[in-house]
Amino acid sequence: MKYYLIGIKGSGMSTLAQILYDLGYEVSGYDDNLDYKFTEEGLVKRHIPIYHDGQNQLSPDTIVTYSAAFKETHPEIQRAKSLGLKIQKYHEILGDLTKKFNSICVCGTHGKTTTSTLITHVLKNTIGCNYFIGDGTGHASLDNNLFVIESCEFNRHFLSYEPTYTVLTNIELEHTETYKNLEDIISTFQTFASKTKKKVIACGDDQNIRKLKLTQEVIYYGLNDNNDVVAKNIDYSSKDTTFDCYIKNEFMGRITIPLYGKHMVLNTLACIAMLTELNIPFVNITTLLKTFQNAKRRFHEEQVKDTIIIDDYAHHPTEIAATISAARQKYPDKTIVAVFKPNTYSRTKDFYHDFATQLNKADITYLTEIESNRETALEYPGVTSKLIFDELTNGHMLTDDNINELTKIPNAVILFLSCASVSHLIEKFHQLKK
Repeated sequence: MKYYLIGIKGSGMSTLAQILYDLGYEVSGYDDNLDYKFTEEGLVKRHIPIYHDGQNQLSPDTIVTYSAAFKETHPEIQRAKSLGLKIQKYHEILGDLTKKFNSICVCGTHGKTTTSTLITHVLKNTIGCNYFIGDGTGHASLDNNLFVIESCEFNRHFLSYEPTYTVLTNIELEHTETYKNLEDIISTFQTFASKTKKKVIACGDDQNIRKLKLTQEVIYYGLNDNNDVVAKNIDYSSKDTTFDCYIKNEFMGRITIPLYGKHMVLNTLACIAMLTELNIPFVNITTLLKTFQNAKRRFHEEQVKDTIIIDDYAHHPTEIAATISAARQKYPDKTIVAVFKPNTYSRTKDFYHDFATQLNKADITYLTEIESNRETALEYPGVTSKLIFDELTNGHMLTDDNINELTKIPNAVILFLSCASVSHLIEKFHQLKK
């Protein structure tokens, strides 16, 4: 069987391509983007062909899928239809995969990628696992029965999955182009978690999670004492974060993670709770957590002469607040500069005030215009970055013409924040800083 993925450089599509290839299928793909993206690493490693001109031959036994960034009117999708090829939705293929393994579905508004990566890191180095992570990282083998899958709620896609275990990090209003209100998104997470065959691991500090009515056994984690897995005596230092871990009121040991911020403590607790359910020895967990390297584009640090730059996927007000807080923990004496590229007009329209509130926690903020590959400005008249800009206390608009201003800020940590690509901004900064 052959698979052809349209939009193969997208983070989820790239991961799916890698998994299908590892499982023995013939895989190729198409993408409009000619530039190299970090999601290509796994594709290049496997020699998966990427086409750009639509001239490649597609045989009758090819199954075609495409990313949400591509509309059905796209010429490559129309070509597949004209050839009479089977078109299967991306999330349906993933749903079929979850049925073949004992699937650990990691869901929630925030923290999915890091939590999935934490769990995968420990399992890879102990009993082994397959994994689908939304940063373009994936691996699969029929020899592994466990499948860690980052499970996204966008467009209710994750309802196609069949979780053996569910890890639920938090619930907050997001994807307002898909969900009517907070109650709608809570209801959808309720539906998803209710499909869990065994246990649900959930953040008990999250009041929206506590509203769920589940028949499955729930293992709660958090900072509050009413949880099953708890972090106490947390030390947030510029070197790392450490805390005492308690399970069912029993002290298990001191945890050290090379991560920053309260949100990373919670992500780590989710990982610990899940792994102890799988009977991974606690000593193995603590040892491996010390060597954890975060997912791609999650607080990815680099020093460019006298400036620290951090590339981060934060694209929601809560995520921006967490990233700024983490930067202040690690670099308490530096000037924190946020460079934010808004993604999607709907998110900007619904959260512009919250974006400004959180961005004002940085010392200086630079905004770019909105970049969206699944929405158009015509659909959202009057929605621009200016909605956020007008509420900033120390804000500036950023273009290619004034990006040199970033190079002149002394003692700076510059956060490049977006789920859209910011690689060209970082490359431009490198060139100017030479």
